[in-house]
Amino acid sequence: MTRVLVIGAGGVFGSRLCEGLLRHGFEVVAAGRDIGRARAVAARFKTAFPDGVVEAAALDTATLTAGGLTSTGAAIVADAAGPFQGAEPATARAAIAAGLHYVDLADGRAFVADFPALDAAAKAAGVVALTGCSSTPALSNAVLDRLTEGWREVVSVEAAISPGARAPRGLSVMQAILSWLGRPVRVFLDGAWTTRSGWSGLYRRDFGQAGRRRVSLCETPDLDLFPARFQPRERALFLAGLEPWTTHLGAWLLARLVSLWRFDPVPLAGLLVRLSGWAAGFGSDRGAMRVEAFGADEDGRAAHAVWRLVAEPGEGPVTPSLPALAAIRAIAAGRVEAGARPCVGVLALEDIVAEMAPHGLATETVAERGAIFARAIGPAFDGLPAAIRALHETSGRSVWRGEATTEGAAGPLAALVARTVGFPKAQAACPAEVAIDADGARSIWRRRIGGHAFASVLSHPLEGGRVRERFGPMAMDLRLTSEGDRLVYRVEGWRIGPVPLPRALAPSTRAHEAVDAEGRFVFDVEISLPLVGRLVRYRGWLVRES
Repeated sequence: MTRVLVIGAGGVFGSRLCEGLLRHGFEVVAAGRDIGRARAVAARFKTAFPDGVVEAAALDTATLTAGGLTSTGAAIVADAAGPFQGAEPATARAAIAAGLHYVDLADGRAFVADFPALDAAAKAAGVVALTGCSSTPALSNAVLDRLTEGWREVVSVEAAISPGARAPRGLSVMQAILSWLGRPVRVFLDGAWTTRSGWSGLYRRDFGQAGRRRVSLCETPDLDLFPARFQPRERALFLAGLEPWTTHLGAWLLARLVSLWRFDPVPLAGLLVRLSGWAAGFGSDRGAMRVEAFGADEDGRAAHAVWRLVAEPGEGPVTPSLPALAAIRAIAAGRVEAGARPCVGVLALEDIVAEMAPHGLATETVAERGAIFARAIGPAFDGLPAAIRALHETSGRSVWRGEATTEGAAGPLAALVARTVGFPKAQAACPAEVAIDADGARSIWRRRIGGHAFASVLSHPLEGGRVRERFGPMAMDLRLTSEGDRLVYRVEGWRIGPVPLPRALAPSTRAHEAVDAEGRFVFDVEISLPLVGRLVRYRGWLVRES
């Protein structure tokens, strides 16, 4: 059977990789800098797998040679030692020089980006060298390959990882995080490359059975690979979080301090490992991962897809080792071409998921219409005129221009409410512009009519045509119905902030969308309040800016 040399076999991820290899019948050489520790690790594996072949070896990645690798008798070298941030691919070079296949669990952005420089040497030696055989970028890219299969366009992609509170956080992992925390990170946002601070942003994401968690910007190879491979029109993010919430907030605050005062936090790694251990008892021990894509499917309709992984307590740390295990099995079976490259587009998602079977890992994929109106209205949405569907179906950012007429508030009290919300005053035929930002979960409409700007946010799509539209502090619960060639809006409830208010005092609306004789999208919206009267009425037509 194929023999695999695992460097860092006693570490958090290396030990899981060894277990997976032995389960599949591979021979394992457990290697580390300290031969005594390596022997202890090998003995533990031998006890767990009495029929397996396990040996120990002393190897230091700082001084190893091609001859040292060859002497282990291994055909494949797996580097799970880390950290890879700021490191050179010395182990990969030595493996290629020795004529051995190589995989690693690198998550260092520069390390992975520079790795293809070894491609010519690997091909000449007839060996495979794969970097990033871990949750990022191997698993995240395999998921996105599946989610976006057949799509016409990708608007945005995002991956997020949130380990369980008691997941082991070794020194090398902490040093890797601190190497970019609070420092400039190059990221693709709003259709262009820009810079943000590492661990900036306090995003909240739904991890399914693991609940909603806070995550922040994380520097990984995916920040380069996502834009290169999927060419999103607007955004590509990789986020990470810590449990419990207080630990995540502490990391966020430290990032702010690093950004402001420009000091090196890496020397704090040991202290932070101990602090995170003390806080572990206060958070969920479920690990979780989430990958999301938004774009246009093969029919040009807005599409939204989310893949989630939830690990039961104690099982989360196995996840980063599974892509490496799948890659080693594929190499041993002769299914990977020679050459050196990141482990993206190499493994199918099914190859990695198959390795999850022995562990407490559950995955789910949710694929849905990307337009919130299409999800709320259901099949009747596809029967609406094309101009109406196009405006609500367009993915990402779109701009629509035309002409409108407005009627202002009906009285002084109505005018006061209208000013609070931001509704326009009365104007005759004037230029109208609507910029729509749709991300699959909500649509932000920024209107400008005759130089007067106001905005609303449409969200919370539910079956039966129900959505919520928020104007400033006021939100209306709407029901949308397809009536012939028109889309009609009716108010079913309202609230100020999160507080529901009596329906008897709810705003009333007479609103519909249609198509005129020239095939243009037309709108007619009137909003009134009981005892106050009309707040605004605006009507007109729009066409999409090319």
